[in-house]
Amino acid sequence: MFELRYIRDTQKREVDFLVIRDGNPWFLVEVKHGNAELSPHLNYFQEQTGAQHAFQVAMHAAYVAADCFVRHTPVVVPARTFFSQLI
Repeated sequence: MFELRYIRDTQKREVDFLVIRDGNPWFLVEVKHGNAELSPHLNYFQEQTGAQHAFQVAMHAAYVAADCFVRHTPVVVPARTFFSQLI
């Protein structure tokens, strides 16, 4: 079973999505239009939730043939690469 959540704390740090798989945080997603600097909120919320992965998805970046799910630290990933691996 999967759940999709939004995360925000009292200091107004936020991440666009948290995907929960079988009741456990699986990965975090912050979406940006370009190749913006990696959001520090991803690292913070990854530590807080224990999510295995944290992605900053860059909507307009070119596809890269790489498995983004091998990384366990926050990483910028092109949207085309990220979405191709959710199938």
